[in-house]
Amino acid sequence: MRLRGIAVLALTGGMLAGCATTGGPIKAGSPNPFGYIKKSAVCQTTPLKKEADGSLSTTMTVRSDDGLCDLKVSQDSGKAYASFGVSPAPEHGKAFLYSLDNDTHVTYTPTMGYAGQDKFTAILVPGPGEKRSRLTVTAQVDATGVVLPRAAVPAESKAEPAKAKKAVTTTRRRVTTSKK
Repeated sequence: MRLRGIAVLALTGGMLAGCATTGGPIKAGSPNPFGYIKKSAVCQTTPLKKEADGSLSTTMTVRSDDGLCDLKVSQDSGKAYASFGVSPAPEHGKAFLYSLDNDTHVTYTPTMGYAGQDKFTAILVPGPGEKRSRLTVTAQVDATGVVLPRAAVPAESKAEPAKAKKAVTTTRRRVTTSKK
């Protein structure tokens, strides 16, 4: 795997991960320079749909198990997009975009334990002065079987009884001298 020209964008507010290329399921072993990132147990997308205005859309099904779902997109020429952004960002997770080789990856990671719908739009820029494309991703987030970790409860400590304070009295002597 050759890493060249990796561009990255991460947005918080809602997590989003894609799972398909031009309409297909995620390819096993797709390049991921961030290999330590956990993949969701559920990650499915519908084929990319091109609207009359040139915008793209897809629907993603993902589990909120702290894993991501990855969607690969590229220009008609087969190249990755030169630049990208997200507006609006997802409300219930994180969107993370990066370019690797000839693909732009759009990933979404839903907030752990969230169930419901989330939506965001990736703005894809082919190159300087070229018309931007919009990719709207609607995520159906499932929390089936997700168990949220419990916060550690501090052990109760037995408070020692307060010791009675001894009253301390100090006296000061005032010494005055007078000269004659």
